Amino acid sequence: MMQRRQFNLGLAAALAAPAAAFAQNWPGKPIRLIVPYPPGGFTDVTARLIGQKLGERLGQTVVVDNKSGANGTLGVDALAKAPADGYTLAVVIAAHAANTTLYAKLPYDPRKDLAAVSLIGISPLVAAVNNDAPFKTVPELIAYAKKNPGKVSFGSSGNGSAVHLTTELLKSVAGADMVHIPYRGAAAALTDLMGGQIQLFMDAAQGLIQPGRSGKVRLIGVAAEKRLPVLPEVPTFIEQGLSGFTGSTWAGLLAPAGTPQPILRRVAEEVAQIVRMDDVKAKLEAMGTIPVGSSPAEFDGFINAETAKWGKVIREARVVLE
Repeated sequence: MMQRRQFNLGLAAALAAPAAAFAQNWPGKPIRLIVPYPPGGFTDVTARLIGQKLGERLGQTVVVDNKSGANGTLGVDALAKAPADGYTLAVVIAAHAANTTLYAKLPYDPRKDLAAVSLIGISPLVAAVNNDAPFKTVPELIAYAKKNPGKVSFGSSGNGSAVHLTTELLKSVAGADMVHIPYRGAAAALTDLMGGQIQLFMDAAQGLIQPGRSGKVRLIGVAAEKRLPVLPEVPTFIEQGLSGFTGSTWAGLLAPAGTPQPILRRVAEEVAQIVRMDDVKAKLEAMGTIPVGSSPAEFDGFINAETAKWGKVIREARVVLE
């Protein structure tokens, strides 16, 4: 028995040795950072900010590869099928957790084909209303929607997006009847909000800060436990009577399953340092993003919690992709 145990320990050490040696020499070439969305949006801006700093700290170029489509699943599928050598990473957002329930079948297995690396930051959603809407606060919005079922239209950046699901959650907890109008991206929804075609739109702060400050829309609530430093004048939903109501998008790093653990830990440690750098922290907070920087295990647990949370919302609201 003792000989067998010693053999097993020896075998494990022998198998681990090449991975450890490989990780010590990593990175020896540029790293590909997949962004499953088009350039210019929250995911892309965050990925480029973190990617540049990561490349500087690792001494290698980090090349951003925008591979958009199918609510982010095309880019994630490319990651899942990439070699597990530490040279391909991807930045995903809240939609990644929702896709597990939204799609009857994905081209990859979220649990078996992917490895969590680090949660970069969380960006709570902000509610904006049309300036001419007959409500100026969250309680007034809810009261109006209850009194006038189906007369409040809310926009989203697409079916199944964090924006869509968070507003569906709002409808559920508030008992309000509102009509969903999906758009192909946040820009179109914001345009119609300003034009009065819809009355409500929730989005990451990054896209609403300037329209709010310039008076083009009215910002009425933040779906977070605390007010955002960049929007200190906007109260949370919780402050306005919706106990525990939160909703956000977020950005985090994934790698292909099987990527050596020392590499995953190294990247996570670097990200934790990067998001705490004064210039990076300032840029993230200016976007309305709360810097995090987590371990792989912490991010894995976070993804599981998000998958369960949004899966429940999707099933109860009977959200389907068109």
